[in-house]
Amino acid sequence: MTRFEGKVVLVTGGRSGIGRAIARRLESEGARLFTAQRGSDENHEAIRVDFADPDAPARMIEELISRAGQLDVLVNNAGMMQEAPIETMSVDDWQRNLAVNLTAPFLAIRAALPHLRRTRGSIVNIGSIEGLASNPHHAAYCATKAGLHGLTRAIAVDHGHEGIRCNAVAPGWIDTELNRDFIAGMPDPASFERDIGRIHPIGRKGTPEEVAALVAFLAAEESGFVTGQTYVVDGGRTAKLSLPL
Repeated sequence: MTRFEGKVVLVTGGRSGIGRAIARRLESEGARLFTAQRGSDENHEAIRVDFADPDAPARMIEELISRAGQLDVLVNNAGMMQEAPIETMSVDDWQRNLAVNLTAPFLAIRAALPHLRRTRGSIVNIGSIEGLASNPHHAAYCATKAGLHGLTRAIAVDHGHEGIRCNAVAPGWIDTELNRDFIAGMPDPASFERDIGRIHPIGRKGTPEEVAALVAFLAAEESGFVTGQTYVVDGGRTAKLSLPL
């Protein structure tokens, strides 16, 4: 498939995990692919950026345009998660979560809009099921991901008449390096691994490639009548009511 032939795509946080799978998928379908993160990316054209810096997203878009001349798809994937009870979270930590997870996508979109207007482009924001529900001690993460879902709807409403679409994907438990390291640090990793499977009606964790497949559909022209939506990719986890088993 070559749905993205002649298209320029930017994936923030595209060097690892879900972002890497998205980058690989869109590039495999013909895109000229850029990733943006603090470090280098040996597999794609890369832009170094610290998303805690409020000036960084605009510089990122400026550099992309200087190198590629256009932007067709923006995927806001970069983010952070900090576990902390709300009573012990400092204001500085709260603000950093907000800056990386919500303000940076807002600023990236704002800088990208003139270029997406010319290409009638698409935006896909990577949210989370924790923008819809919550795990313990994830107040900042939940708040920022819920905000990102709301931003998605607002951009779709405000810029749909310009041919710009904006959707979000809300992954659940995905088998990334980060989550594998988290499981490895549990007192009984094997037991935790079994329990993670049991909370999903589909009986397993998701893969980054499964998230990437949906992102590719939402970014492509075939989903041209789809905008302002948040799509949950969680193996049925949030659809399942818990029982005292």
